[in-house]
Parts: sequence; C-alpha cells; structure tokens
Amino acid sequence: MNAINLSRRSLFAITGGALFVGFGLPSEARAQIAGAAKAAFPAPKADTLSSWIAVQQNGDVLAFFGKVDVGQGVEVAVGQIVAEELDVAFSRVTVVCGDTLRTVNQGGASGSTGIEEGAVTVRYAAAEARRVLREMAAAKFAVPVDSLSTKNGVISAGTQQVSYGDLIGGQKLDVPMQWNGKLGNPLLSRGVAEPKKPSEYTIVGQTVPRDDVRLKVLAQRKYVGDMRLPGMMHGRMIRPPVAGATVVSVDEKSIAHIKGIKLVKLGGFLGVVAPKEWDAIRASRELNVTWSDAPPPFPAYAKLHDHIRSAKALGGKEEFAKGDAPGTIAKAAKVISADYEWPFQSHASMAPACALVDVRPDQVTIYTATQKPHFNQAGVAAILERKLEEVHAIWMPGPGSYGRNDAGDAAIDAALLSRAVGAPVRLQGMRHEGTGWDPKGPASTHNGRAVLDESGMMTALEFTTKGFSRTDVDSNESNPRHSLAGQMMGLGNQHTPAFGIPEGAYDVANKRLAWESVAPLLATGSPLRSSHLRDPVGPQLIFAYESFIDEVAHQSGQDPIEFRLRHLTDKRAIKVIEAAASAFGWQKRVAASAVSSGPVMTGRGIAYAQRNHTVVAIIAEVAVNRDTGHVQPLRFAVAHECGLIVNPGGLKLCIEGNIIHATSRSLHEEVLFDEHNVTSVDWLTYPILDITETPQKIDVVLVNDPNAKPLGAGEATTRPVAAAIGNAIFDATGVRLRRAPFNADRVKAALGVHA
Repeated sequence: MNAINLSRRSLFAITGGALFVGFGLPSEARAQIAGAAKAAFPAPKADTLSSWIAVQQNGDVLAFFGKVDVGQGVEVAVGQIVAEELDVAFSRVTVVCGDTLRTVNQGGASGSTGIEEGAVTVRYAAAEARRVLREMAAAKFAVPVDSLSTKNGVISAGTQQVSYGDLIGGQKLDVPMQWNGKLGNPLLSRGVAEPKKPSEYTIVGQTVPRDDVRLKVLAQRKYVGDMRLPGMMHGRMIRPPVAGATVVSVDEKSIAHIKGIKLVKLGGFLGVVAPKEWDAIRASRELNVTWSDAPPPFPAYAKLHDHIRSAKALGGKEEFAKGDAPGTIAKAAKVISADYEWPFQSHASMAPACALVDVRPDQVTIYTATQKPHFNQAGVAAILERKLEEVHAIWMPGPGSYGRNDAGDAAIDAALLSRAVGAPVRLQGMRHEGTGWDPKGPASTHNGRAVLDESGMMTALEFTTKGFSRTDVDSNESNPRHSLAGQMMGLGNQHTPAFGIPEGAYDVANKRLAWESVAPLLATGSPLRSSHLRDPVGPQLIFAYESFIDEVAHQSGQDPIEFRLRHLTDKRAIKVIEAAASAFGWQKRVAASAVSSGPVMTGRGIAYAQRNHTVVAIIAEVAVNRDTGHVQPLRFAVAHECGLIVNPGGLKLCIEGNIIHATSRSLHEEVLFDEHNVTSVDWLTYPILDITETPQKIDVVLVNDPNAKPLGAGEATTRPVAAAIGNAIFDATGVRLRRAPFNADRVKAALGVHA
C-alpha cells in the first residue's frame, strides 16, 4: 500500500448546517491494526493453474484474464487461444476480464499488450490444463497418455470416452505453475506442457465475430453507468472555476433546501451526495463556494509552444546515438531543418466517467470502467487506508478508454464520498467535467535536422523533442498522489520526466534521437495534467518525424516512398511499405508536383512507423477545399505486420478503429484554454470527427507471420495517421502544415485564404 502523507489541517472538515461529513485518515497504528484484520478478498495466486482456467460441471471453460477489453476484440482472441489449446469449441469458453477477486493482476489494458504479453500465460495455462486432463483420463482408462485423442472437450481412448466436465467439472485444477514473481504486464506463469505449434491451429487464425457488437446494437450491453445497488446515492464533484484556486468557505445554507443533500469536504476535495441524481446536480450548481484568489496558472494559448521551448527541462534522455550527427550537421554547407507542434488533447470519451463504490466496515466494492482495475483497486485501498484484500474492483464496460481518462479519478472520488456518507455512491460526471478535467495527452514541440549528400542520401539525421511529461499523472492508478482527489486533498504531485523517441529503422550513418520534458503548468490539481492518451506520445512523435522525412525527400527531389526505401534495410519495414504502396496503387513522383489550381485539391501521403516491434505503413488520400480549408480523407491503404494473427477479422476492425480515432485527433482535436482554465469543455469547443468526414474506403493488408509470436495491434495504426494526412495535404496543396490539428482555420491560414 502506498504511504499517504497528510497534515491534520488538510483533512479537517467543518461541521454544521447542511451536513458536512469529515474525517481524518487512520494513523499508522490504526493502519497496522487494520492490516491484521482478516482479508475479505484473497487474491488469486499466479502460480496456481486454477487461477487461470476452470472447467465447469457442464464442460464449459472459464478463462481468467487479468487484463480488460476496451473495444479492441482482445476478449475474443483470448477465447480463441484457450479454445485452441484445450481442444474445445470457442462457444464453450467464457473469458472473465479484470475482476480483482477472480483474476491475477496482469496490468489491465496497457500498451497494446493484451495478446503480446497477457495472453501468453493464459495460453500456457490452457495447454497445461489439457495436459492435466489427459493424464487424468489416462489414469481412468489405464492407458498411455499418447494413445488418447482429444476433440471438442472429450477425451477418447478407443471406444471409451470421457468429457472434461465428467473428469473434473466444478473442481479446481490445483496444479502448480512456474511464476516469474512479477505482476502487471511482465507477469509470466507457465506449466509443464508445451503449447501447440502454429501448424496445428484450427481456431487461432480464424475470424470469430465479436458478440459485444450485437449486444450494443440491441441495447443489451450493460455499462458501468447502468449499475445500481440498494440504498445507492448519487454524487457530484465541485471543481474550482479557476485552476489552482482553493476553498475559502462554503455556504451550506445555499443548498439546505435540497432534500437529503449531504456535503463532503476533505481539504480541497469538495463533493455533494443525494438520494436522487438530479438533486446532486442541483446542489453542485447551487452551492455557494468562496474560492481563493489564484494567480493565472497558464500562459495565453497562443504562447503555449513558445513556453515549452523556453521552459527549463526537468529531465531528458538521448535514447539513440550513432556516429556524430550534431558534428556532421555543424560542418554541413546546407542543413534541412523544421519545427513541429502538437497540442494538448483530451480523451473525450463518449460520455464522462462513472463509478459506483460501496465502502463498508469489512469490505469495499468498486464498479469501474478503468483500463486498470487492479491498480485502481490499489489506489482506492491506499486513499482509504484499507488492506488491498479488503477491496474488490469489478470491471465493467464504460463510455470509452484510451489510456488514463477520467475513470480512475471517478472511482477514487466515489470511494471517498461513499466512506463519508456510509452508503454506496454512484458518481457520474458531466460533459464539461469529463472533457475539462480528464488527464490530457501532452503538448509538445519537435525539431528535425538533416544533411544530404550529392546522391540524395541522408548523411546525418537529428530529431529532438521537448514537451510536457506523458506521466505527470502516472497511468498506473495505484498512487493517490496521481489522482485529482489526492491532489485536491494536499497529497501533492510527483513529477516524473518522461516522453520518448520515434521508433523506426531508417539507416543513417550519423543519427541522434533525444527528448526533454518540462514541468507542468500547474503543479497539482490541474485540468492540464498530462498522462497516457492512446499510443502515448506516438502520434505527435511520428507526425513530426515522418513529416520531416517527407520534407527531406521533397528537397532531395525524390519520391517519398523511394526515399524511405533507400534508407531502410529492415526487411519487415520494407515489406509493409511495399505492401501499402501496392494496395494503394502508388505511382512514383515528387510530392506536390501535381498541385491542382481548382477549388478542390487532392493528394496522397505516406507514413511508416514501428510500435514495440509491430510495423505499419499508411498511405492517406485527401481532398482539400481551397476556399473552406476543409480536409476530407478519401481513402487509406494500410499494411500491418504484428506477427502471428489470432483473429484477422477482429484485427481489421481494430485497425479501422485506430485510423478513425487518429483521423479525429489529426483534423480537429485540440484542448484550448485561457489563463485561468480549460475552455474546451463540450463537443462544440472540443469537436471530434463527424461521421460525414470518415474516409470512403480503408484498404487493409494483413502481413501474417505464423512463425512469430503475436504482437500488439491496439495502438500501432494510430501512430502514423497524422503524418500520412499531413504529407497528403502537402502533396495536394504544396503547403506544409507543421502544427496539428489540421483544422479548417489552420489550413486556410496556410493557404493564405482570408475570412
């Protein structure tokens, strides 16, 4: 459990008038007494087969998966893997996701590791379960194991047959497994059995449809917002109108007329709870709060990227260096150089976060849509100072999840409210809260410098990044100091410098890649807290990197694809670029060499990227309206190589979803703010891609490698979309956009079109 350092003053709450509920966190001695209490929820053991696989009495199989499926189809793929290794029909496998009472902590949805890392242990466990069941059958029939055949959950020895259900149905597979001692993404546990070879697969590699789509279409999918408990109350948080302001006083009489209302104040943490949701909403609007005068914490929005460039770096790293790029550039007669900018972006999930928490003396139950239920369990346990085993987190589908959105904060807020009022509390944010106060993807600046020789080959390449940390608020929700509630209560923040470099295999003799991160604009309780947003910092890195490569190709007078291939020796990279070019029907020419003089200009652009060994190439075709500045994506051709493909149909849907989301981020999404607070708080001020703007066609080429391990696919295609669109805009117009998003106003300004 993480230590929480709070002063008595920071948690003191005033009582009187309308009900104020206040408390102090237990002292260290109290925590030790609580630690000696009997655990309410013993965690599954990673080194036991029964923690991963269970066979029910009817022969159906349960697979316990310590990650979650937030819309990428991971649950289906895991079910296919289990069915394959156990020789049962896919329809007989149920995957239990992210329930902390039933699953081991495998890190939740994190870094596209669902199949690449999370499914590995489940695969080993299913293979081990098959081995154990076959040995049980061999003993029952008194025959050698090698003489048995297994099909559809039935083991046969000649004319003798026994089903899995009859062998062990309802009993635990209490068999030890070898565990590497790690939790989260690195967890690995395996038994004695070796999994099947790819040549033996009959289920893995096939397209199995996702049943959740049917449930959503028929409105039968139960979301966390639909959850209800007896005696449940409704909560709403009250945020400062000016970022950084603190509570001076609260006029409890201003909401005394609302029946059943309860006010909860814990330092700067302020919320209301009522039996009816509308009453909680009314109270949050009508409560009269006096806030402190806070100096404007933010620069003018127009000066954001200048601030980043001039701010002192709190950390950084040269992550790749080959040869002497700075020295070669310094001596060159001609240097190609360009700067790029990326904004803060919101998760902007389809609805604000919701959580339902029931805090009782002996146990705490959380219903949450967070990507990381095990870490959310730890965060709630820490802020309540409860034993981890006393907290049970149950994952349910939510309105969207692309990293660390507002779901983790909602659960901690609801937990504090529930403890204060002694009843289950359902906390549902409003649109302005979800978009205004969720952790943001960080804003950043990027610089590329390159030198060409007489043949048009790069002799030096340097790419540097400076931006806000991608883990100013850690994506791991286990530490309350990284929650909005914890920061409002005075826990402070723990700034961790972090960004990254573009992954890619361009072979240049002198090459340097480095990054720096700067301090947050507001140290604690900020609506511009930065954290992981889908493919953390990947889109902005590759937007700048691949745009710069395109610029260098243009100045060398070469076709964009030809230029890239000349600088690649990685066979996988070459293969996907050539596959995308073939699917698109690419014709070689220098970019922007066929700009139309008409009102609508069309162009195509290429971008290539790697993400944790997954390789992607995307070609975008766009139409740019000269008068309105509107950019319409017409078509994408994408080649994707992620090793062994478990479910090709599901993978294609995942890729399409990535492209649509990334297109929205490329064309529209930009968090605006003034000197006092975030001003992008709804769909008008934070627009997303309209359905009429979606591409007419997405051609997907899946490059399968059955002899390789499965790799991640949940984010890789997100990475190169902005660069591909930006390069296509340049090809169409001859004008280079070095700042995202490419909204109509920015395009018109670049084209010199005046309103």
